[in-house]
Parts: sequence; C-alpha cells; structure tokens
Amino acid sequence: MAAIDQLIAEFAKLPGIGRKTAQRLTFHLLQQSPEQASRLAAALSSVAERVRPCQECGNPTEDQVCAICADPRRDASVLCVVEEASAVSVVERATEFRGRYHVLGGRLSPLDGVGPEALRIDRLVERVRPGQVREVILATNPSMEGEVTATYIQQLLAGLGVRVTRLARGLPMGGELEYVDGVTLAHALSARQEVP
Repeated sequence: MAAIDQLIAEFAKLPGIGRKTAQRLTFHLLQQSPEQASRLAAALSSVAERVRPCQECGNPTEDQVCAICADPRRDASVLCVVEEASAVSVVERATEFRGRYHVLGGRLSPLDGVGPEALRIDRLVERVRPGQVREVILATNPSMEGEVTATYIQQLLAGLGVRVTRLARGLPMGGELEYVDGVTLAHALSARQEVP
C-alpha cells in the first residue's frame, strides 16, 4: 500500500473520521513542512510509549496514578463511573464535581462480544468493597448499552453499603419540546419533580 493510502486508512480508523475527512487530513499534512509532520509523528509515538491507564481509576496518565487520584483535595468517597476516559474531561469542564472517577473502558454490548470481563467492573467493585466509598454516580451514556451497563453495575453494588445514583435524564436547557426525541422525553416525564 502506498504511504498516502496507508495514512488515509489509519486516519479513517479514528472515531468520527470518514474516508473524505481522512483524505483531507492527509493532504493537509502533505502541505505542511516536514518538521510539522515529524512533530506530529513524535507526539503520537510519545503518547503510545508513555501514556497508560491510572492504576486507580483507568484515566490516561504518564504516572502510576493520575493527577485526579493523587489530589488529596478530591473526595475519595464519591466515585463517578464513566464509560470512556474522554468523559472525565467533559465532567471536569462542565461541573464542580470534586470526587474521583472510575473509567470502565467501554460498555456492555453482548452483540459486539463485550462482556463484564472486558471492562474494569471488577476493579470498581474492589474499590467500593473496603467501605471508604459512600456514593457511586453512574454516568454511563444514555444509550441502550449504557443503560444495561449501569443496571448491571447497580446490581453488583447492591448490598455493599454504598449509595448508587444515576445522572438525571431529561430535557436540555434551551431546547424546544418539539425537537426532543421520544426516549429523552420519556425519561423527563418519569423523572419529573414536584414544583415547590
């Protein structure tokens, strides 16, 4: 395979990148200086060699333990469980959450052959067992697989003396009712609250 075709094929494997975008990225890189391409290659190589999952939570880090788990100001008694590490930065940017995280590394998907053994669910149970965790917030995606994963974890943690909560579901701020999908509207109706 020619070098250009090979790079296009590798870019196209990335999430959200189709063949046309992969071609655009490749030809953009070809217009840059050789030094720019070398810097990109070095950065990719460095990430592949130096970054690994945090031993505690699974978040990518260059150290044994990530900065969040190492921060003594974070509340170790509250864990926010997310499917992928990218969700950690989303929660960090959007909220004032001061607890710690647990990255599952995916979601249960029996049709795709992803069972509990493929995820970091056992490690979550190990973290909860010693009794230092008082709340586990299930922040899986609002998809069928995310719901199945959350339900499975909730059942595993039942009886361990930990409060298990789920992110609220409902209507987005600034949205219009006519554009909301049926599943979101159903969640919003079932989770409705009394008006004070």
